Amino acid sequence: MSTTIELNDEMIQLKSIKAEFSTKFPHLRIEFFDKGHEEGQASPSYAIYDENLRLNEIRKEGKIGTISIHGNLKTSSLEKLFEEEYGIHVQVLRKSGNVWLQTTATDDWTLSEQEAEASNS
Repeated sequence: MSTTIELNDEMIQLKSIKAEFSTKFPHLRIEFFDKGHEEGQASPSYAIYDENLRLNEIRKEGKIGTISIHGNLKTSSLEKLFEEEYGIHVQVLRKSGNVWLQTTATDDWTLSEQEAEASNS
């Protein structure tokens, strides 16, 4: 399972990126945060960006380009990629029943493993 998300349009809204991510991983969600987090740590909910913001409104550094996201990519690697390449803080969340959990304890799992766990719950 792989996809490419285009980030070459600085005017793209965060909700468009989130929707594209969730199309490929329907039991996962990606959130954008004002503050970073350490691996294995949660991000505070008060720091979530409004999804109507545009990429150019939150990007702090780096270039705009393409992100290749595939099922074998570790959750922590995806989060680091956004931060190191684009200066954007993200957190992957996994659906568990009716609750969305930050994947802090399972950052070393691949996106496919996260998706499989969520679809079985």
